[in-house]
Amino acid sequence: LEAQRELPHFEKIEAIGQKLFGTRWQGKASDWHQLQEILQYLSALRESIENNELPEALGAYLASNPDLNTLKALVATVEEHQNRHLILLQTVVEKIELDETVCFGSDSGLKTRPFTEQAQTLERWRQESEKLQNIVTYNHLVEVLGDNGFAEIVKVANDWPEAGEYLSDVFERAWYSAQVEIAMQERPILARFSSDIHQDIVEKFRRLDSLSLECNKAKVAYEHWKHLPQHETSSGQLGVLKREFEKKRRHLPIRQLISKAGNAIQAIKPVFMMSPLSVATFLPSSSIDFDWVIFDEASQVKPVDAFGAIVRGSQTVVVGDSRQLPPTHFFDKHVGDDAEETEENLAGDTESILGLFDAQNAPERMLRWHYRSRHESLIAVSNYEFYDNKLQLFPSPDAAKEEVGLVYHYLQDTVYDRGGSRSNAEEARSVAERIMEHARSRTDLTLGVATFSTAQMQAVQDQLERLRREDPSHEQAFFNAHPEEPFFVKNLENVQGDERDVIFISIGYGRDANGKITMNFGPLNQTGGERRLNVLITRARRRCEVFTNLSADDIAPGHDPPSGVVALKRYLKYAQTGELNIPVLSGNAPDSPFEEEVADALRQLGFQVDYQIGSAGYFIDLGVKDPERPGRYLLGIECDGATYHSAQSARDRDRLRQQVLEGLGWRIHRIWSTDWFRTPERELKKAAEAIEAAKAHTPSASVDRIYSPDKGDRRVAPKPPPKPIAENYKVAELIISTDRCDLHAVPLYTLANWVQRVVEVESPVHITEVAKRIANAVGVSRVGARIRGAINTAARQAVRSGSVQFKGKFLYWAEQEHIPVRDRSELPNASRKLELIAPEEIQTAIKAIVSGTFGIERDNLPNEVCGLFGFGVSANMRQGVESVINEMMARGELMEKAGFLQLDETNRLKEIQNFGGYSY
Repeated sequence: LEAQRELPHFEKIEAIGQKLFGTRWQGKASDWHQLQEILQYLSALRESIENNELPEALGAYLASNPDLNTLKALVATVEEHQNRHLILLQTVVEKIELDETVCFGSDSGLKTRPFTEQAQTLERWRQESEKLQNIVTYNHLVEVLGDNGFAEIVKVANDWPEAGEYLSDVFERAWYSAQVEIAMQERPILARFSSDIHQDIVEKFRRLDSLSLECNKAKVAYEHWKHLPQHETSSGQLGVLKREFEKKRRHLPIRQLISKAGNAIQAIKPVFMMSPLSVATFLPSSSIDFDWVIFDEASQVKPVDAFGAIVRGSQTVVVGDSRQLPPTHFFDKHVGDDAEETEENLAGDTESILGLFDAQNAPERMLRWHYRSRHESLIAVSNYEFYDNKLQLFPSPDAAKEEVGLVYHYLQDTVYDRGGSRSNAEEARSVAERIMEHARSRTDLTLGVATFSTAQMQAVQDQLERLRREDPSHEQAFFNAHPEEPFFVKNLENVQGDERDVIFISIGYGRDANGKITMNFGPLNQTGGERRLNVLITRARRRCEVFTNLSADDIAPGHDPPSGVVALKRYLKYAQTGELNIPVLSGNAPDSPFEEEVADALRQLGFQVDYQIGSAGYFIDLGVKDPERPGRYLLGIECDGATYHSAQSARDRDRLRQQVLEGLGWRIHRIWSTDWFRTPERELKKAAEAIEAAKAHTPSASVDRIYSPDKGDRRVAPKPPPKPIAENYKVAELIISTDRCDLHAVPLYTLANWVQRVVEVESPVHITEVAKRIANAVGVSRVGARIRGAINTAARQAVRSGSVQFKGKFLYWAEQEHIPVRDRSELPNASRKLELIAPEEIQTAIKAIVSGTFGIERDNLPNEVCGLFGFGVSANMRQGVESVINEMMARGELMEKAGFLQLDETNRLKEIQNFGGYSY
C-alpha cells in the first residue's frame, strides 16, 4: 500500500532521475545502491568546490563527459612529477638535516603542505641560504647546552619570549666565575661568532656605560643632599647664617662670616672655586678644611701663592701643562719700564707649583687623548714639538681642510714697521676684513684673534673698529651673540685658558719695507718662548688661520737658536706644506691581509680607498674617498685588527673611540673578520650600502661641540646623542579567522587568546582599542554592542589566566616592567584621544618632561605632554592632563616650587635613573 501511494510521486520525478543519472536510471529497476554512491560522490564534490578545496571548473569538466583515457594519462603524468617532487624534496630535507617535527610540527613535514606554501618555503630557503650558518651556530649551541646538562634551558628559551633578556639572571655568580676561568684558558670558537649578537652587546655596553655616568652624577647630588642642614635653628652656625639672611644691610664681611659659620656654609656648598689670592683673603686658616685642593692651569701658579691653599687640604691635585705658560711677571714690572722690552721679557721661565710637585716626584699621570681639535693639523705641531708624539690624535674626514684645520695666508705685499709702530698695518687690515667675513658667513662659530705683540693687537683692533663702524649690522648677530665664548683680540701672553671654534693668528713680525727680516719675534726669542707658542697654536677647536708675510724659509735661526723661533719655523712650514720633517703622517701600510682584501674588493666596485687614515696615536683602518670632494672621506671602515685588540678597556674600544670619531664628523662602518671569511659577498654588499648612504648624507653645518665650554682641556668623554622620550606607537597586527561565524560567536578561549596578543604588543591599551584591532583583523568594520560584550568577557577570561590585568577600562600585560610613552601621531584620528591613554602613561610622560626640563611652568606642561603623544592641545585634553597633575601633586609625586612644577626630591634619583639615557 505504501508503494502504491508513492508511485505517482515516483512517476513525476522519472524525468529528473533520467536527466541526473542517464543510462544508470532504470526506473523502478535501478540499482539504488549504485545511485546512492553516485549521489554521495556528487554531493561531496560540490561541497569541496564550494569550500574552495577543488577548482570550480572541475564540475563543468566532469559534466562534459571527458575522455577518461586522456584523463588517466594526465593523472599518471601528474603522479610521476609528484613522486619526483617528493623525492627531490626529501633530498633537500636530508641534505640540510632538517627536523621536520620541530620545523612543521609533524613527521610528514613540508611534503603535506599545499604546493603554494611549499614553493614559498623553498624560495625563502633559497633567498636566505646565508642564514644557514646562523642555524648551524644555533644548533651547535643547543647541542652544547644539552651535553652540559642544560637541555631545559632550550625549552625555556623557545617558550619564553623574554628569555633573551632575563634568562641570564637565573645563573648564580659562581657559574659565571667558572665560565670566566674556562674562557681565559681557551680561545673563543670562531664558528660561534655572530656579528649581530656581538654588536648588540657592544650597543648595550655603550648605553649602560653612559647611563652609569648619569647615575653617578645623581649619586653625587644625592649624597650632597643627605648632608645638607635639615633643621631650622636660631643658634650655632646655622643661626648665624639665618640672621645674615634676614639682614637688609650691615652684613658681616665674608672672612668673618666664614670664621663664624664656615662649617654650615661648607655643608651647603662643599665645593669652593677660588683663586689662590681669594683663598688667603676670605678663608681664615682655622675656619674650614677641605678633603681635596685642586689647582687648574697650575703652570701659572707660583708656589708662594699656592701654599695657603695647600695647607687647607688633606690631598692636593695639580693639573697643568709644563709645556705651556709659566707664571707671568707682567705685574711685577715698574711702570716706567720700556714697553717693548717689557713685552719681550715676559716669557722668563719661573718655577710654578706644577714644577715644584714634579721636582718632588709626586705621582704623575699624562692625559694622552686629545679631541678638542676637530682636525689633527691643529695639534700636530704641538704633539711633535712639545709632547714627543705621545698624544693620541683622532683623524678628521675633512682631509682637504675645507671646513676645519690649519690654514696659511701668505701676505707677501705687507710690511712690518719695525722702527715705528712695531706692527704690520696691512696684515692687521687683512685680519680685520677676514673677521668681518666670518661675522657675515659663520655666525654660529665662536672666534678669537691672537697676535704676537701688543702693538699688532692694537693695530687689529683699530682696523676692526673702523670696519664695524662702517657696517654695524653684525653686532647682535655675531659680536654680541656668544656670551659664553665672546669674540676677543689678545696678544699671546693672555690667551692661555681660552678656546674658540676658530682662531686667527696675526704674527705681525716679519719683512720690513726694505725687505729685511730680523730674527726678533718678541717673547718667542726669550727662554720659555716656545711655551707661549704652544699655548697660542692650540686654542682652536675647528679651524686656525695664520696671517703673515713670512714663509718658513725666511726664518734662519742661526747658531743655538731660541726654541720658540725653531718651533715657529716648523709651525709655518707645516701650515704651508703639511710636512713636519717626520717620516709619515698618514698613508701607512695596511694592518693585515684582511684589510687589504676588503680594500681590493671595494676598489673593484669603483671606490677609492686609503689605508691607515690618521697622523698620530689612532688610525682608521680604511677610508673611502668622496669622488666629488677628493679631499674628504665619505666613510671610515674599522676592521677588528690590531688596533681594535690593542685597546686596554672595553670603554675605549667600543664606545669612546667611535664616539670621538663620530663627533669629528666621521661615519663609521665595521666589518668583522669572521663574517668576512664566511660570507664576503654579503659583507661587501653591506659596506657598499654604507658608502652609498654616506653619499646621501649631508654633513650639518652647525657646531657639534663634544667638549665642555669651560676653560682648559677638560678631556671629558663625549656625551652620547640624546634619545627621544616617546617611542612610536606599535600596533598589534593579527592574522586570525572566525571560520565564517560571527565575531561575537567565536569561542571564548579563542577571543581571550586574541585579546592577550593585542595587549602583549600595545599594553597598556584601552578595551575599545583592543576590540578595534580584533574587528579589523577579521574584516569587521563596525564594533557593535554584542562584539563589545564578547571582547569584554574575553578580556576577563584573559585576566583569569594571569597574563593580563584589568584596571578601569585599560588592559595591562602582567609581565610589563615599565609603562612606555608612545607617539600616536601616525594613528587614525579615532585613536588619537587622551581618554584612550592610560593614566600611568600620562604620569610617565609628565615625570619624563619634568625631569628632563628640571622644572616646568604648570601652564606649559599640558602642551608638552600632548606633544609627546603627537596631539594638538584642546580644552578637553588640557583638562585631562591637569587632572592627572592634580592627582600626582596630591600624592606628593609633583611639587610646585618658585612657579615651576618639579619632581619630589625623594623620587628624583629614581627618575634620573629611569630617564638617565634620555633628554627632553
